Formats: sequence, structure tokens, C-alpha cells
Amino acid sequence: MNKSIGRLAFVGTPELSVPFMESLVSSGYEIGVVVTGQDRRRGRREKPSPSPVKKVATEMGIPVVHEIEEIENFEIDLAVVVAFGSFIPVELLQRIQMINVHFSLLPRWRGPAPIERAILAGDKKSGVCVMEVGEEFDVGGVFAREEVPILDRDSADSLRSRLIETGSKLLVSVLDKGLGEPTPQSGEVVWAEKVMPQEREIMWDLEAEAIDRLVRIGGAWTTFRGERLKIWACEPNMQEIQGQPGQLIGDQVVTGNGALKLTEVQSQNRARQSFESWQLGARLEKNCVFGDD
Repeated sequence: MNKSIGRLAFVGTPELSVPFMESLVSSGYEIGVVVTGQDRRRGRREKPSPSPVKKVATEMGIPVVHEIEEIENFEIDLAVVVAFGSFIPVELLQRIQMINVHFSLLPRWRGPAPIERAILAGDKKSGVCVMEVGEEFDVGGVFAREEVPILDRDSADSLRSRLIETGSKLLVSVLDKGLGEPTPQSGEVVWAEKVMPQEREIMWDLEAEAIDRLVRIGGAWTTFRGERLKIWACEPNMQEIQGQPGQLIGDQVVTGNGALKLTEVQSQNRARQSFESWQLGARLEKNCVFGDD
């Protein structure tokens, strides 16, 4: 048993939650039960499969349940929540103390998509907060926070990886020192709404840097010859190129301000490939235009 904290419950579901659970165990904390999402079909598999957290917890020999209320059947002192994805009843919070790891510098970017929204907004920094789970979403007091810079070419994946590494260490540090009293959040509240597919459509009349940020969060798409074409990687160029927004001039796509050199794309129902390979196969006419729907 480690320090003053007793047995923990770990509450999480996706792949990003796993390093936090592993860090707790490797740091000497005892996890008495894991709460995670139900088994479900993932990808094209026919049979339901366990969540990433359940898979690893089972390998560790930790009991796993799917309903958050079931943690009361186990002797635990504190629940650690990392991306659970389901509602936690207020009545349960009144009986069991819970802390949460959130990927932003609260109160900026409360909500389900703080990483994507920070990149889209052009923020220069993000961070991790270890906070109390309150009766309202992401409004609890903060036990500790640590800033993480957003690099110029950060994707959502690369930033998320650094936040996970920082957050895992911060979580263990908070528990090692003892929770103490959380600090109330202060500053402007900004909500991080989930980025929907329609919001990922590229509007070529925007400036190149704004489109580049959209591409870097993943799933950005445009249309070409009536079908969707996903843009997975590009390089912004702020020099002016004559042409209409969306027009391909040489190896550059014209935008509202500047241009983009596309480097990786994905046709509808096809695998990702370099833009050069796609361009050869598509047999593009001169000065063709993207976003032609």
C-alpha cells in the first residue's frame, strides 16, 4: 500500500485511460475494482470485445464491473476517473470521493473535446488538471495542474500523447502527497463541444493556417468529383497564389489566405495514401477544384 491513500477504484474506458491505470499499479497503489464501458463491437469485428481498460485490468487480475454503482460492493477509499464516458449519479458522489484527470487548463475547455478545441483555437498551451468530480460537468476544484505547450505542428494525437505522459505523473504525485483541499477554478469558462463530422468539412475560403489546424485534429474532409476525400496531412504556405479557393495550382491548394500543400489523403472507402500517389491515380485535370459538391 502506498502513502496515505487506501484502495482505489479506477473508472475509465478508452485506450488513453490505460497508462493512468498502469502508472497507479506500478507506483504501488492497490486498485480494488475497475469500472469500464460495456463490451461492444469495435471496428468490423463480429463479436463484442472488451474495452482497452477492461482488457488490461483482466490481465492484471483486477475485478471489472460495468455499472458505476457497483463500486459500492467493494471496499475502496477513492475513485480515480479518466475518460469514463458515462454519467456518474450525484447520489454516488455524495458517498464516494472521486477525482478526475482532465486534459485542459480549467476552466478553459471544459467538456468532451478539450484537445481538439485547443488546437482549433490556435492556443499556444494546454495542460492537465487533477480535479474533484463534482455534481456538474468539469466544475470541481483543482488539486494540481501542469501546463504543456502546444507545438506548431502538433496533431491531436501527438498532443494527447504528451498530455497522457504528463497527466500520469501528475496523478501519482497528487496521490503521493495527499489530496488536501482543491482550489476553486477561476477565469473565463470556455466549453469544448465535441467536434462533429460536419464541422470537419474544409471551407477553402478560410485562411491556410485555420484549415491546417482542422487537418491536425484528424478527420478533416472535402469533396472531389462528388465523393468525400479526407485530408490527413498538409503543409501551410502563407504566400499568395492566384486562383479560387479550393483550386489545385501545381502542388498547392488555394485558400482564402495562402495555400496548402497536401501530403496525405484518403479517398472514400480506400486506405490512406500519399497525395502524390492519389494524384497519379485520380488523373486530375489542370486546375481542378476541391469542395465541388
